[in-house]
Amino acid sequence: MKGRLLIPVASLAILAAGCGGGGGAAQLAAGDIAVVGSSHIQKPQFDTLMSEAAGHFKSQGQTFPKAGTSAYSSIKNQAVAFLVQQAETESEAGKLGITVTPAEVDKTLTAQKKQYFGGDEKKYLAALKAQGLTDAEVRDNIQRQLFDKKLFDKLTKDVTVTKTAIAAYYIQHLTQYQQPASRAARYILVGKNQASLAATLLGQLKGAADSVWCSLAKKYSKDPSSSGNCGKATFSQGQTVTEFDKELFSMKTNDVATVNSKQYGWFVLQATAAVKPAHKSPVNVVGKQIEQTLLQTKKNAVMTAWLDNLQKSYCKGGKIKYQAGYQPSPDPCVATATTT
Repeated sequence: MKGRLLIPVASLAILAAGCGGGGGAAQLAAGDIAVVGSSHIQKPQFDTLMSEAAGHFKSQGQTFPKAGTSAYSSIKNQAVAFLVQQAETESEAGKLGITVTPAEVDKTLTAQKKQYFGGDEKKYLAALKAQGLTDAEVRDNIQRQLFDKKLFDKLTKDVTVTKTAIAAYYIQHLTQYQQPASRAARYILVGKNQASLAATLLGQLKGAADSVWCSLAKKYSKDPSSSGNCGKATFSQGQTVTEFDKELFSMKTNDVATVNSKQYGWFVLQATAAVKPAHKSPVNVVGKQIEQTLLQTKKNAVMTAWLDNLQKSYCKGGKIKYQAGYQPSPDPCVATATTT
């Protein structure tokens, strides 16, 4: 179980910034590292986030970068940007009626303790200590995750996918839903310059019982997947070397033959079942899967557009101000203005 271990890049994708409008020009107060509209981000919030990052480094056996280094500045920039983005998003989410109650956090944490630690509080606390986290930080991360989901669900609740779009996707990606011919077999790879051994094994394996295949495959096969599985395998047409593939998909069921390949040398091969013809999954079978893929793509696009617009809104009119030494580099608003 992990909390917000370094700076939460996954969360940044959801919280990426901006709350529309957001009040007038921002005014810094003592103890702020930044102010976003009327939301003040104070230094203890920044210190907590950096402490979490340091704890993560420690749990991974790594040394946290020293202040003044480029690596430290990179983490610091991420922390400040995250806190600003969080303030912006929470402000807008409040207008949308999105809240997360302590009871919801408790319920989720209880479920996670049961899943990862069997409900054992001592194991949970030991894991926190190992990762340099506190219970409060874990609860904060859970609150963040629940908040993210509620915001995403709220903004994308009306997104749908048409049957026409599903059909178009199916046609465009048809190769993904086509399965080549396949055949069950068993084989022993004896290697290069082993024609004599292959011929000897061929004589022993014609009409042989499974136990004989198991014994000889274990003793002679130079392919671990064959020697450890009585030689059994299933191959798709075109999956293996040309000589092996050609013999396997042309021989009669239960026949045993030797095959000499340029790459691997000699095989003893038996086709144990008929060829399973190539086929494709019809659109009515894979339609739900395609729908979910397209739905997620459209929802992500809606979320990205919303976040982009909010960031542009917040970057106007001096709604974000930083205390000296805390302005991220590069400044997200400068990047937004350049892109625009």
